[in-house]
This record gives sequence, C-alpha cells and structure tokens, in this order.
Amino acid sequence: MLRTSKILDIRFSEVDSMNVVWHGSYPLYFEDAREAFGAEYGLDYMNYVDHGYYAPIVEMNFQFKQPLKYGMRPRIDIIYRPTEAAKIVFDYEIHDSVSDELMATGRTVQVFMDLNYQLVWYNPDFFVEWKKKWGV
Repeated sequence: MLRTSKILDIRFSEVDSMNVVWHGSYPLYFEDAREAFGAEYGLDYMNYVDHGYYAPIVEMNFQFKQPLKYGMRPRIDIIYRPTEAAKIVFDYEIHDSVSDELMATGRTVQVFMDLNYQLVWYNPDFFVEWKKKWGV
C-alpha cells in the first residue's frame, strides 16, 4: 500500500464564525495531500501532462468525525487504492497530530483524459509503468 502524510496548518481564513474549518477547505487539504503523494512517488500533475494526459477529479466525498479548529495542526494521510480500471483512487484520513484522533475521512476518484479533453478508457502506458515500479 502506498501512502504518505502531511501536516496541515489550519489558517484563520479556513474557519467559520464557530471557529470550525469550513467544509469547502477539505478539497484543498486533499489537494495538498495529493501534491505530497505525487512528490514522494513521482506522480505529480505535470507528470500527467508531460505524458499527454489530464487526471481530473470526477468524484469526491468526505465525512466529518470531529471538528477541525483554528490553530490545530492535523495530519492528513493519503492512501493510494489500486484498481484495474483506468482511474486513480485515493483515500484520506485526517488525524489530530497530538491525540491521533480521527477527525475526517474522504476519497477522490480521478480519470484520465487526453489533451483534447476526451475520456481515456485504458490505463496510459506511463501509468502502467508507474504501477509496476511501485508494485501496485
């Protein structure tokens, strides 16, 4: 299983009047985690483009367990979920970095499109090679 983690800094601009992280900030946290994963495992966004593909998100969900609040420094874990289909699936867990309590979970699904914005129904060669390299 491929996974990585990143510490998040909850900024004042990300919370609502209750001092709780606004739900619209979670997609940005997931983005931060995907960038950390890409940097660690060689699957960053420009790698897709350099090989002639885009990988847009077509599905995203998250579940709130406990509120994230201003000043917290939670840890987001991103886990790659292998699939035979031509898509990239990540699961996310956000934990309090002090207590390790689970604060939120989520999942994203990305598909492949060529540079003409046409859906690609097969795993591109570069992605097949990437999966072989990491044994997934």
